[in-house]
Amino acid sequence: MFLKLIIRIKIRFGIDYTIERSNLLQPLAFRMRPRSLTEVVGQQHLIGPGKIIWRMVQAHMLSSMILYGPPGTGKTSIASAIAGSTKYALRTLNAATDTKKDLQVVAEEAKLSGTVILLLDEIHRLDKTKQDFLLPHLENGRIILIGATTENPYITINPAIRSRTQIFEVKPLTTNDMIQAIDRAVTDRERGLGKMNLALTAEAKQQLILTANGDLRSALNGLELAARSTAPSDDGVIHLTTEVITDSLQKRQITGDKNGDAHYDVISAFQKSIRGSDTDAALHYLARLIEMGDLPIIARRLMVIAYEDVGLANPPACERTVLAVQAAQQLGFPEARIPLANAVIELCLSPKSNSAISAIDAASARLAKGNYGTIPNYLKDAHYKGATKLGHGTEYRYPHDYPEDWIRQQYLPDPIKQDQYYHPKTNGKFEVAYGRQYLQLLKAQRGKS
Repeated sequence: MFLKLIIRIKIRFGIDYTIERSNLLQPLAFRMRPRSLTEVVGQQHLIGPGKIIWRMVQAHMLSSMILYGPPGTGKTSIASAIAGSTKYALRTLNAATDTKKDLQVVAEEAKLSGTVILLLDEIHRLDKTKQDFLLPHLENGRIILIGATTENPYITINPAIRSRTQIFEVKPLTTNDMIQAIDRAVTDRERGLGKMNLALTAEAKQQLILTANGDLRSALNGLELAARSTAPSDDGVIHLTTEVITDSLQKRQITGDKNGDAHYDVISAFQKSIRGSDTDAALHYLARLIEMGDLPIIARRLMVIAYEDVGLANPPACERTVLAVQAAQQLGFPEARIPLANAVIELCLSPKSNSAISAIDAASARLAKGNYGTIPNYLKDAHYKGATKLGHGTEYRYPHDYPEDWIRQQYLPDPIKQDQYYHPKTNGKFEVAYGRQYLQLLKAQRGKS
């Protein structure tokens, strides 16, 4: 409590307390945060010469913004670089864990110093109380808000905040971006690991990049763990091999939690890959979903895909998909991956038809227009006493009483009696047969050619 009070008093008088903390207490990724835009790796579409954030900084005309993209790609780095380039104080809070009182401290500092940059992490978790407090300070420009999130702000962030900010997407880092940042951390003697006499092999560096999967924060902190946990050899050099790097990061990072925007991107790519008959891409996205451990969404999505994208072109594949899903649910992971892979491969290689979903959507669209008439009397329920007095069912012709169990008879209401919603496709032998039967019946029923 006492420590917190001292820190707040220092903030009130514009003192940056963060410089008092020992560098040894901060992770490598924290120490290597850029001090200017020129030190930011990647994101040249935002901070490169002549680009939008570069122009803001050059003109000292900052506006509040939301940066969104995968973890470890530079959202915090950009905020740090903007603060370093403009010499404004930078304060960091988390929308999920910090309180309204913490925001009030920043607002008080802004009143005294004129302008404060507030990096608000997980801004999509900002509740209404904090939002209502923050909005006037964004309006008067005392607080320059830089919101950071891995979620799509157009979906997860309140419109009141969105309307007062510019939204910028932070792209995944390239291999060259990662190499640049790692090399800088290895050689930097002031903030990095340059005093440690490291030898990082090319293969180990490549393994570090692959395992981090675009998350620079993870890569740098894994690199530091490897360096500090490895004893020097007889020549005084710390040799960082592929084995040491793999040990330090343990597991490739998979972007996307079960409720996050990135997760829905994987689901979308999964369905579109199957629809596009790309077996290898579909298996890749299936592996991602398996890695996330989300069996319920895999099961649901596979059944949707089966009936929406394959459908009448291969009905047995739809049935086998349901069986594969049931088997997977009974087995659980890791064995569940086997029937799931079977289903994915069959759906990818099956002929495709969306005629069923198109047909029901067309029928629903016609319904929404109204004026579709009433059900013909002879089709109405006639099981109760008095139905015949209403004329219900009296003229109905029972198809099984006629040759081939069919008789020409109108079933649609009068205003839409010529509507056609189903348009058969010819991609699979099943629908070819169904389509031929449908068109013959349609011609006989309505005299269509």
